[in-house]
Amino acid sequence: MVKAFSSLYRLALALFASVAICVMAVPSMAAEENNDNEFAPHMTLYMTHTVSEWVHNRILIEAIRAQNLVTVGLSEEEIIALDNEWRATGRTGTLRSQVLDGAAGDFLRMIVEASDEMITEVFVTDALGLNVAASVATSDYWQGDEDKFSKTFGVGVGAIHIGNMEVDRSTGAYQGQASMTITDPDSGLPIGSVTVGLLPDMF
Repeated sequence: MVKAFSSLYRLALALFASVAICVMAVPSMAAEENNDNEFAPHMTLYMTHTVSEWVHNRILIEAIRAQNLVTVGLSEEEIIALDNEWRATGRTGTLRSQVLDGAAGDFLRMIVEASDEMITEVFVTDALGLNVAASVATSDYWQGDEDKFSKTFGVGVGAIHIGNMEVDRSTGAYQGQASMTITDPDSGLPIGSVTVGLLPDMF
């Protein structure tokens, strides 16, 4: 009996060790090149435990779905033209109005206001990296050529990218941007991305 228990105990320890090794071997979905950001672990947790709770709000999902139907066939030249239009027009430009005004933009501003000054900005993109909605105007319209999109939507479901701490051109704040893939709650497929500006003092 003692011998049998001892054998089972050794087997359990061996299994535990194997599982532990496997778990340690699984790479983090957060981009490893951002390890110099000391707040990266906290920002990753914030994305997985907080942002993931509201990013599937129907207002956002429906807005992303609708824009994907419109932008799916755009060429690179057309995307660049839209990005140039965004940069050239002011707050009253049609393109900026589509992104900043309306239910989706209002929802994102509500998220910022409810964050107790932890969040400085939020914006979501479609499957091409084009802005769908934003709490404030971003410096550009197309995020598809940046890590915040290519290392989230470009990687797939569950991907998170943590940027370096820096002064943001849009908000003027010293912040870090955390981004993640947005999946369709019905299909489970990636449909866009979300980026959240976070203040380091809040961690």
